[in-house]
Amino acid sequence: MTAISALAATDRLFFDDAASALDRDGAERLTAAALAGMDDGELFLEYRESEFLSLDDGVIRTASFDTSSGFGLRAVLGEESGYAHAGEISEAALARAAETVGAVRRGRSGEAGEGPRASNARRYADFNPLHESTFAERAALLGRIDAYVRGADTRVVQVSASLAAEWQAVQIIRADGQRVADLRPLVRLNVSVVVEKDGRRESGSFGGGGRQPYASVLAETYWKTACDSALRLALVNLDSRPAPAGEMEVVLGNGWPGILLHEAVGHGLEGDFNRKGTSVFAGLVGSRVASKGVTIVDDGTIEDRRGSLTVDDEGTPAGRTVMIEDGILVGFIQDRLNARLMGVAPTGNGRRESYAHAPMPRMTNTVMAPGEHTKEEMIASVKRGIYAANFGGGSVDITSGNFNFAASEAWLIENGRITAPVRGATLIGNGKDAMNRVSMIGNDLALDPGVGTCGKQGQGVPVGVGQPTLKMTGLTVGGTGR
Repeated sequence: MTAISALAATDRLFFDDAASALDRDGAERLTAAALAGMDDGELFLEYRESEFLSLDDGVIRTASFDTSSGFGLRAVLGEESGYAHAGEISEAALARAAETVGAVRRGRSGEAGEGPRASNARRYADFNPLHESTFAERAALLGRIDAYVRGADTRVVQVSASLAAEWQAVQIIRADGQRVADLRPLVRLNVSVVVEKDGRRESGSFGGGGRQPYASVLAETYWKTACDSALRLALVNLDSRPAPAGEMEVVLGNGWPGILLHEAVGHGLEGDFNRKGTSVFAGLVGSRVASKGVTIVDDGTIEDRRGSLTVDDEGTPAGRTVMIEDGILVGFIQDRLNARLMGVAPTGNGRRESYAHAPMPRMTNTVMAPGEHTKEEMIASVKRGIYAANFGGGSVDITSGNFNFAASEAWLIENGRITAPVRGATLIGNGKDAMNRVSMIGNDLALDPGVGTCGKQGQGVPVGVGQPTLKMTGLTVGGTGR
């Protein structure tokens, strides 16, 4: 679908419907008046359909469908922003919002920021996944997943599965009348398995999806692979022993383990934290912040990925931003406000959870470029360490860069060989320091299967991560074994 037809589709949703209480002329007129004399701002219109189905132990426990719509109006003057939103799209509501955001004025007129450059490049198709199949077909799939996993191994005692999908239509109107629209599909499948042996229970899970049709996750090959992956991980954990603790060499798996990169490094490279000087990377552009060979990009242009965007939530086309190149910090990801104040161009990373939230700089798909080593070379080079094949949860402090991440699948490496699975392994360190401990970079770059949701200041947005296998020296591992 072209940008023109996306505009036509959103015009029908927001303005042309017989029941619409706002027409396009009124929206443009009120937006222009509210933003007159401001440095920047926009009207963000949103319509969203979403569905969630979950099954637990053979029974559908949750089945929900929701539609929502609303607008957010933002006015920006200097560093200050005024923001108002409403779940009612009408001329009266927009007029009230215009009065509210006008409070940001300080008795002077600014110069409106230049609008986003035009782009017709779309990163995903225009379909609505909720209209592709019936509710009964989707519910039946969850039942087949339950039966398949239980039939695969007698040690399975619990199966949980869920399907989620949404379709988001947005239109952004700027003070000069420029309009940008986007239609965003998103689907996800999750499978969790609990196994038991000799009174001990362990679990495993797998999730995946993206800006794809429902058919992509409903396909038999896909959901069976998801089931097999969740069961395999549960059985690995069933045979695991306590992880050793201490400083040791760590090999990180490719794909989803890039979540460590996202949390420990990516957040510190967002423009707002660096403009305010609260990031550990503030003031270090042009300096070495990682080992040679480490190149990290944020790329919102990868087709069909969970974190990809045609345009961001300010109307700027998504881009590919190199943040660290061969170990040198070269730039940050930016929304329009922070880019203007820092004297650089916006990068297409102005994102918001919904119309009820103001945009801020956020990651899309954060990826480390591949190197030249094989996974086997890295494992063979480790005398004693940990192979962290997959991660669960984690946290990071943006100001210090300190992080901790729990491995959901980890193995002991002894004398260059992967030996026993271990449980309870936690990686502890500092993002900038950890990037300087990368000693080998794999040639096996992989993206995550499509499960990431990033939280920042109370807002959650879909994201993606990716990396090759990495070897890191002298990382602290928290565990309970020896």
